[in-house]
Amino acid sequence: MTTTPANQHPTRRDLLKWFTGLPFLPLGAMATAATLAGCNDSDNGSTTMPTKTVNLKTATFSSMDAPSLANPAAMATTTVNSKLSVSWDDGSQTDYQLAYKPFFKTGESVPALNGGTIIAGGYFDVNGNPILDTSVSGSERQFFSDCPDGSSLIKIDGAAVSGVTNPVFHVVQFEYTSKNLVKQDMYGQLPSPIAILTLDQDQKTGHLTLKKYFNVDMSKVYGLWITCGASLSPWNTHLSSEEYEPDAFKQSIGGPSVDGIGKYYFGDSSKANPYNYGHLPEIIVNKDGSGTAKKHFCLGRISHELIQVMPDNRTAIMGDDYTNGGFFMFVADKEKDLSAGSLYVAKYLDVLTESSTARIQWIKLGSTNSKTIEDLVNIRGIKPENIMESLTTDPNDASYTSIVLFKKKLWVKLKTANNGFSDAEIQLAAAFLETHRYAALKGASMAFTKMEGTTINIKDKVGYSALANIQDSMVKNGSGWSEVNNVSFSKTIKAGGVLAHDLASGQVDNTGAVINSDWVAKQSHMLIMGTDTSIDNLGNTADPNNIASPDNLKYSETLRTLFIGEDSGNHINNFLWAYHIDSKQLIRLLSAPAGAESTGLHAVDNVNGWTYIMSNFQHAGDEWERFYKVDSKTGVRTGLSENDQKLLADAINKNYNNGYSASVGYITADPVAPSIVKKSS
Repeated sequence: MTTTPANQHPTRRDLLKWFTGLPFLPLGAMATAATLAGCNDSDNGSTTMPTKTVNLKTATFSSMDAPSLANPAAMATTTVNSKLSVSWDDGSQTDYQLAYKPFFKTGESVPALNGGTIIAGGYFDVNGNPILDTSVSGSERQFFSDCPDGSSLIKIDGAAVSGVTNPVFHVVQFEYTSKNLVKQDMYGQLPSPIAILTLDQDQKTGHLTLKKYFNVDMSKVYGLWITCGASLSPWNTHLSSEEYEPDAFKQSIGGPSVDGIGKYYFGDSSKANPYNYGHLPEIIVNKDGSGTAKKHFCLGRISHELIQVMPDNRTAIMGDDYTNGGFFMFVADKEKDLSAGSLYVAKYLDVLTESSTARIQWIKLGSTNSKTIEDLVNIRGIKPENIMESLTTDPNDASYTSIVLFKKKLWVKLKTANNGFSDAEIQLAAAFLETHRYAALKGASMAFTKMEGTTINIKDKVGYSALANIQDSMVKNGSGWSEVNNVSFSKTIKAGGVLAHDLASGQVDNTGAVINSDWVAKQSHMLIMGTDTSIDNLGNTADPNNIASPDNLKYSETLRTLFIGEDSGNHINNFLWAYHIDSKQLIRLLSAPAGAESTGLHAVDNVNGWTYIMSNFQHAGDEWERFYKVDSKTGVRTGLSENDQKLLADAINKNYNNGYSASVGYITADPVAPSIVKKSS
C-alpha cells in the first residue's frame, strides 16, 4: 500500500479537497469536497465542512486485481477498481472508490474554441485544412488519432474563456494513427496534432468538464513528428517530444521516412526535411484557451520521449527511446528558457548492472542556441554529407571510428570545412543534428534499449528513467552490446525496469569544467525491475503483479509515490501503478483496454486547491499476435486462445469505433462510483 508519512500534516479540510481532484488522464478527480463532506463528517448530516482541525495520519492506495476472462468486458475498456483510504489522527478513516471519467473518444465531434465543432484528435495540413483518409471510395473522412499520448494540466492566472466559469487547460498530444480505413499501417505518416482543451473546474467538487477544443497551428515549426511523452515545465508550458528521429543518411537507424509528412502535411513528399524533426517542441497556452508552438533545435536530435526540467528551471534530463540510446542532459543558459544552452551525454565510469551503482562522467557535446541550428537547416541548407561520413561497411581506414547504433555497426568521421560550412559549424551540426552518431563518436555510453519517461523526486534529489526493456545493447554479449559502454546486465529482462539517478552539485564534465547546475546526475542504479515469465492463458509473458515495460513516469512529492504507466506487449492489459518510494509497495491503480498502451500520465499536486492525475491509452486491440505463440512443428497455440481473442476484439471494436478511437479522461471518485464512506474507530 502507498502511505504518506505521518510527519506531513495537511488538515482534513485540505485533504478532502486535495484528494477530490486527483486526476490522471486515466486517473482523474477523486471525489469532491462537497461529495465527501456530504458522506459525511458531522453528526447532524450537514454537508458543511467541519470546523475541527483533524490532521492526516496516512493515505493508502489499495490495489485492484488484474481483469480476467471471467469478466471480459473489464479487459476491453479502461477499468479502475482501486481505492484510496485516508486515516486521520482522531482515529477515523475516509475511504474513496476510484473510477474513470473520459472527456471524449477520438473521432467524436467536440465544441471548437472559436465556434462550431471539431473532430477530437483530428489531423490538419500546413494550411489548417483537415487531412482526409481517402483509402475507401465513398467513405472519405478526416484522419483522427487512436494514439493520444503526453498531456499537461495547466492553470493560467487571469484565464477567461467565453461560456466557461472556471477555466483550466489540458494539453493533449496525439502521437500517431495506427491505420487507415483499409487497415494499412500509418505509423509516422501523418503530422502529429496537439490540442488544448478548455475544461470547466467545479469549485465545489473539483470535477472537470470539457467545454472547448483548440488545435494548435504547427505551420511555423514544420509540423510535428511522432509526439510521444510530455511534461509540464516549471514555468507552466507543455514540453512535447519528437520520437525516433528520421535518419537523414537513410541507413535505417532511426524512425520512418519523412515522405509521409511531406505528402500529407505539405502536399509534396519532397518538402519535409529530416533535420526539422526529432527535436523538443514547447506549447505555450494563452489565457483565452488558444496556444502557440515553438520547436527547440538545441536539445539534441534524438528519440525524445519525456523531458524533465529540474527545480532550477534550467537543467533537464531526457529519455532517449532508442536502441543503443544514451542518457542526455541539457543545461539552459537562462532560467525558463530552453532556446539556448549546453548539451551533455553520459559515460558510465563503472559497469552498470542489475545490482550495481555506476558513476557518471558527463561528456559535453556542445553549446548553442536554437536559431543557429534551425538556420543551418532551413537557411544554409546543410545536408548530412556536409556534416560527417557514415559508412555501413568497414573502410579499413584508421581515421574512421567504429560505433554501434540501432544494433548496427557504422564507421563515422566528421567532415572538415566544405561548401561554405566552417569546421565549427560542422561540429555544431554533428552535435545537434546527428546527435546519436556524434555522441557515440565522442565515447558516450550508448547502451540503453528504449529509455522512456523521466521524472524527479525533488526532496531526495533523485531522478527516475523508465527502461521499457532490458535487452540487446544492455545485456552482456547481446545484439548491439559493447564492453566499452559499461552497461552489462547478466540477462535479458523484457519486462524492463526503472533506473534511478542520484543528483548533485559540483559535477565536472569531460573537459574539467564544473557543470553550472545543482541537479546533475552523478550515478545510476536500478530501482525496480519487472519479471519475465512463461506465457499464460491471457498471453502475458511477464508477471501481471509486477511492472512490465514502464514508459510514462510521474512522481508526487505529496504522496512520495512514483506513478508508472506501461507500454508493454508483455501484459495483455497494460496497467498504471503507484510505487511508494519508502515502503517499496507496488499498487495497481488502473487497467487499460487489452492491447492498449497506458499513456499521457500526468500528476499535478495543486490546481486551485485540487490535485489531479491524468492519463490516456492508445491503440486498443493492437497486435494480437503478441499474446499467443504457435509451435512451428505441432501447430499448437499457447497463450490467448483464438476464441478469447475474438471475444476481446469484438468488445473493443464495439467500445472504440472498430479500434479507430481511444479515450482521453481522468480518474475520479465521484457519486457514480460505489461506496464513498467515512469509517470511525
